[in-house]
Amino acid sequence: MPVNLTAPTALLPVPGVRLATAASAMRYQNRDDLVLIEIDPAAEVTALFTQNKFRAPPVELAIAHLQAATPRYLIINAGNANAGTGSAGMQAAEKTCLDVANQCVVNSNQVLPFSTGVIGELLDSDKVKLCLADLQQNLSEDHWLQAAAAILTTDIVAKAQSKQIILNGKAITITGMTKGSGMISPNMATMLAYVATDLAISKDVLKRLLSEMVEQSFNSITVDSDTSTNDACVLIASGNAKLNYADLTPAQQLEFEAALRDVMQTLAQSIVRDGEGATKFVTVQVATAADKALAKQVAMSVANSPLVKTALAASDANWGRILAAAGKVESERLDLTKASLTVNDVVIWKDGRIHPSYSEAQGKAAFMQDEINLLIDLNDGIETVTVWTCDLTHEYIRINAEYRT
Repeated sequence: MPVNLTAPTALLPVPGVRLATAASAMRYQNRDDLVLIEIDPAAEVTALFTQNKFRAPPVELAIAHLQAATPRYLIINAGNANAGTGSAGMQAAEKTCLDVANQCVVNSNQVLPFSTGVIGELLDSDKVKLCLADLQQNLSEDHWLQAAAAILTTDIVAKAQSKQIILNGKAITITGMTKGSGMISPNMATMLAYVATDLAISKDVLKRLLSEMVEQSFNSITVDSDTSTNDACVLIASGNAKLNYADLTPAQQLEFEAALRDVMQTLAQSIVRDGEGATKFVTVQVATAADKALAKQVAMSVANSPLVKTALAASDANWGRILAAAGKVESERLDLTKASLTVNDVVIWKDGRIHPSYSEAQGKAAFMQDEINLLIDLNDGIETVTVWTCDLTHEYIRINAEYRT
């Protein structure tokens, strides 16, 4: 079961963004697997996509459409990634966009396609087309919960978050949803994420905010070190609140950015909490580093280590694996002779040796927890980086061994 994670029961609508779901039966039976999102014509939209060199046709098409026009509709299907399908997959993605455009009376390049699921199977665009009339008819600002459930694949629970702040006397809403459970690592991981706010934000600022927030959220998680073919994170600013980011004071801008960061980090962490087979949620923090990039390398080396992750699964206080994983980072700037290791407030290693107060019983108690904080102090500067991961269990192997059966 997910680690201290439950499905949301209520989400705040974002004026200017409407959603609808439907069941195409393309892969899953008796559940919705399609989402249509309608975006206000005055909105600004930006997105980031997987850096995997084996990107799926819908990703390539979404990138091209985003460069050509401001999106009005997003169409998402779960269960079929339409990846590794070549020109036929591109034709299916193009047909889906054209079908949505015809149904909703927009240009096809104003439609962005998103797919997630099994690689190597062609998208059945005809099944999508059959659902479009119902999807358009059922569009509503209140359908975030249904949409969050419809985009899931191996996820156990839906993942979504809302936050509202008051700026200049106006209530500003941020609501987002995501999916992802396995094939998760930086460069967008196997995940789809959609975040919307009713604050008006210029395209340039929106791009900057998305890049900064993704680096501190979705690009700071890992379940199994594998990146996917289909990842995307979309940020929408509908502007319906009639308040512009540019008109806020610097303090108010920071307040909005903090709220956006909170939503996106919560969504990203929920992916790790629902990691395939996960029994532990692990925070890896590398502090007092001379360089942020190096700190990120060290943190991800620990977070991705199979030896560390299996020790965590067994609640084995095999702390040497943590320092060994940190030490395998190839950098002349990395010096672990000054480093210390603390696990859930238990100081294990410091000044080049096991801390005098440390005992195996303390270590066992720390590693038994389902929420574990690994802190590596490099004592070489002021930079700190935090990433999130989970343990690696037998259940992860079962899920992925049986994924296509």
